[in-house]
Amino acid sequence: MFRRPSITYRTVAFVAMVCLGLLAIDGWNSWQSRTEQLHQMNVAASNLARAMAQQADDTLKAADSALVGIVERVEHDGTGPAAVERLRKVLAAQVDEFPHLNGLHIYDQDGNWVANSRRIPPQNLNNANREYFIFHRTNEERGPHIGIPVKSRTSGELLVPVSRRINHPDGSFAGVALATIDVDFFMKFYDSLDIGEAGAVGLVLDNGTMMARRPYSPDVVGRDMRETGLFRAYVEQGAVGTAYIRSAQDGTMRLNSFRRLENYPLFVSAALSKDEILANWWRETIWHSVGVLLLALVVGFVGWRLVKQFQLQVQTEDKLRQARDALESLNKTLNTLAMEDGLTGLANRRQFDVTLDNEFGRAMRNASTLALIMMDVDCFKQYNDIYGHAAGDECLQTIGRTIARVAGRRPGDLAARYGGEELAVLLPNTDVAGAVILAERIRSAVRDLKIVHAGTADGFVTLSAGVDALQPMPGATQPKELIRAADQALYAAKAGGRNRVCPSPKAVPA
Repeated sequence: MFRRPSITYRTVAFVAMVCLGLLAIDGWNSWQSRTEQLHQMNVAASNLARAMAQQADDTLKAADSALVGIVERVEHDGTGPAAVERLRKVLAAQVDEFPHLNGLHIYDQDGNWVANSRRIPPQNLNNANREYFIFHRTNEERGPHIGIPVKSRTSGELLVPVSRRINHPDGSFAGVALATIDVDFFMKFYDSLDIGEAGAVGLVLDNGTMMARRPYSPDVVGRDMRETGLFRAYVEQGAVGTAYIRSAQDGTMRLNSFRRLENYPLFVSAALSKDEILANWWRETIWHSVGVLLLALVVGFVGWRLVKQFQLQVQTEDKLRQARDALESLNKTLNTLAMEDGLTGLANRRQFDVTLDNEFGRAMRNASTLALIMMDVDCFKQYNDIYGHAAGDECLQTIGRTIARVAGRRPGDLAARYGGEELAVLLPNTDVAGAVILAERIRSAVRDLKIVHAGTADGFVTLSAGVDALQPMPGATQPKELIRAADQALYAAKAGGRNRVCPSPKAVPA
């Protein structure tokens, strides 16, 4: 009833399948390449945001540190003529010491100028209507206040105000100590960053006020950002996040990585143009796609011409099978070489071992210390028995993210999943005391997650940690000794009641 399809039909069908397969494989490879390119740029943007946040935090901290001493001096010595003259010298010295400071100023309770760091004092200057002055007059908080950008009444420059309240002995408002940072100081740093021609970086107050931005425009400083996609993403995702956002400033679609400052109510954003990110990928994709398309056309033409040569069909099938096997072998190799733990997102054991050997050798060459924190989730087997392995995996993921957040502040540090529920943090150039402090922060952060665990005395998931540090000596010490000592300290922490940090008794301080 049914005739067998002709050899011509079968060969055409086969050639068509081959051509479509080539195009599909090329499309899949192109898509994977695109995904990898976006991921790499995501990491680059995140690193830029981290560097910007650190720079802004350090800058504001230096200004605030100067203000702390000034407030104490004014509240103790008063503002008499002799005290003011001493103050002026102190203020001038502070500005000379910190080049990012534009100026230091002191205002009395009415907003009148008392002293500043400039050699020529301003005349009849009153800043009672400034936002920072009104804030301190109406708020009893003694902490630092980062105000909205202001234009200097003496130089016309745009400034970032950092201020603290001054009190009378009875606690009433006595005035304001003010440090000003030139917006141009941040812009010089931002201009040094490689963000492409269409990239953008910015510093924004938590209330949505733009403090500084590259590309720079005086009209942008002080703009309200609360209705922008960037600010909404920051509010939704929290202190650290990434999102593709169309800029409210110029309409460019960018990959935005934002990060809140550690000590002050501001966040930074590093944004790379999506078009620029994918520009090279587009060029490469077009070239090799055209090549693959031409190859498919050639295969189709040859297949049609050699329709009666069945052997060619077999050979083509063998080549395709070899290509598939090669692709599977390549995937297995890439998976084997992967350096990230698939569950927690931390470094895996392979990366830990490689990094430990490298850092051990570096510490030996530099005569520096190398510290290791070994951690174990308390009663994790009971957690899996009570809540199931899916909940256990989710618990490890949450703990992994917490460790990465707390321990990932220095570029050289490495947080890894050592095995099962055992985790490790490798700390170059760190002594036992420093490692113990970090271990306590991690332990406390995990406890503060308040992950319910009915199998522990505390009622929540906790960590135990062992800490060791050593200064490697040629021929005398091996990396395994550091692991063994930290492991023994971990066992001591477990034996001591869990949820604690124990340093190795043999650790040598730096």
